Amino acid sequence: MLNSKNRFFFFFLGFVFVLSGCQHAFAYRPFDSTDAAVADLGELEIEFGPAGYRRNGSERTLIAPAYVFNYGFAKNWELVVEGRGEHPLAPAEDTRSRLLGNTVFLKGVLQEGVLQGKSGPSVATEFGVLLPGVNDEQGFGASWLGIVSQRWSWGTMHFNVGAELTREQHGDVSVGTIIEGPFDWTIRPVAEVRYESEFNTRTTFSGLVGLIWKASDKLSFDVGLRHAWITNEIDNSHQHETEIRAGLTFAFSPEKEAAQRLSRSFQH
Repeated sequence: MLNSKNRFFFFFLGFVFVLSGCQHAFAYRPFDSTDAAVADLGELEIEFGPAGYRRNGSERTLIAPAYVFNYGFAKNWELVVEGRGEHPLAPAEDTRSRLLGNTVFLKGVLQEGVLQGKSGPSVATEFGVLLPGVNDEQGFGASWLGIVSQRWSWGTMHFNVGAELTREQHGDVSVGTIIEGPFDWTIRPVAEVRYESEFNTRTTFSGLVGLIWKASDKLSFDVGLRHAWITNEIDNSHQHETEIRAGLTFAFSPEKEAAQRLSRSFQH
């Protein structure tokens, strides 16, 4: 089943590349945090990670694909649907493929600012439902996130604070900050630091460094290296986790594409 899903995503990616009239692609790959911006009205923005790799102790996992669909359904509001496929590698005891991180969110800009072409900080919120996975992550949860973004000549910062009711019905809080290099650079360095605490269960402190390459106004690529320090509060054990992320972001307007094709068909 997951193999067919992978084929679908690769086909879909190729299909989108042949579309014309794409919009600016402002990704929030490869981060765990996000920015205080949303897709334009009627625009579909896709963040796609065709393959990633994570190592936690002796456990090795292929992550393919990772995806986020952002659709601008109203001014300053978008619908966010995301998830990822994970494939544990031998010698893991359970090598079944899994579908994890399934969520449906609403994200809205509460105060227009520098990310919307105005002065001052941009402020946004994101909230929604955590959905069950396949072969893991059973149950439902809920999540809320507050986001503030500000840009200067030297770069941009995005500050996130969140609260969550996990699928296991545990409380969870997180704080994260993204730092980017100058926005007008074609290739800009990026970094992220993040702290998360699942009450009485575990705490995670992570750091990420990477690059975002704005290949054109139609397309951006990203690569990131993330390392996390994880403390299990139940038995006070410690783990290290390293992850390699790489992907791309693109956007287009389905309504605009349909109207342009209809117009061309009448002209011929």
